Amino acid sequence: MRILGQIGKYFMLLLKVFAQPEKKRVYYKQLLKEIQSLVIDSIGIVIIISVFMGAMVTLQTAYNTENPLLPKYLIGLGCRDSLILEFSSTMIALILAGKVGSNIASELGTMRVTEQIDALEIMGVNSASYLIFPKIVAAVVFNPLLTLISIIVGLVGGWLAVISTGVVSSSEFIYGIQYAFIPYYVTYALIKTVFFAFIITSISAFHGYYVTGGSIEVGKASTRAVVFSSVVILLFNVILTQLLLS
Repeated sequence: MRILGQIGKYFMLLLKVFAQPEKKRVYYKQLLKEIQSLVIDSIGIVIIISVFMGAMVTLQTAYNTENPLLPKYLIGLGCRDSLILEFSSTMIALILAGKVGSNIASELGTMRVTEQIDALEIMGVNSASYLIFPKIVAAVVFNPLLTLISIIVGLVGGWLAVISTGVVSSSEFIYGIQYAFIPYYVTYALIKTVFFAFIITSISAFHGYYVTGGSIEVGKASTRAVVFSSVVILLFNVILTQLLLS
C-alpha cells in the first residue's frame, strides 16, 4: 500500500508540475539555467565515458570474433549497433541518473529543509512547476543531443582502439560502421533517451521535493533518487525495446 501511495503522490506532483505557468518569461530564464546545469555540464563526462565505451566494445568484439570464417568488418558493425541500440542511450542514462539525478534531489531537498519551497508557496508561486518543469523540459529536449554525441564519440573511440592495437584495419572497421546501416536504430535510441530523461528528472525531483527532516534526509533522498531512477530506466528499457523493435 505504501508503494501505491508513493506512486499516487508522484502523479499528483506531475499534475502540479504541468499546470499552466503564470509568467512564461520567468520559466524561460529557469530553462536556460537548467540547460547549463543538466545538459552542458554533462557533456564532458559523456564524452569521456563514450570514448572508453567505444574502445571497449570494439576490442571485446574483436577478441570474440577471431574465427577466420567471420569477416573483419563485423567488428565495426558490432561496435556501431552496440553503441546505438544500447550503450549510448541506456548506459549514458544510468550515468546521468547518478550525476543529474542526485544533483536534482539534493538541490530540491535542500530548498525544502531550508523552507525556500514553503516561502515560494506562501508568495502564491506554484513551486512544483517553477522548480521542476524547466528541469524536465531541458532534459527531455536536449538529452537526445547527448546521445548523438555519445554515439559519434563512441565510434571515434572504437576507431582509435583499432588503429592503436591493429586488431583490424581502419578501412575494414569503417566499412563495418557503414555496412547495412538502419537509420531507425538512431530514432529508437533517441526515443528511449526522451523517456529516460523524463524518468531521471521527474523521479529525482519527486524524492527531493518531498524531503522531510534535515541534511541527513537530503542525502538519503539523493540515494533513493538514483536507485529508483536506475531501476525504472532498466524496466522501461525492456518495455521500449519490446514495443519499438518487435
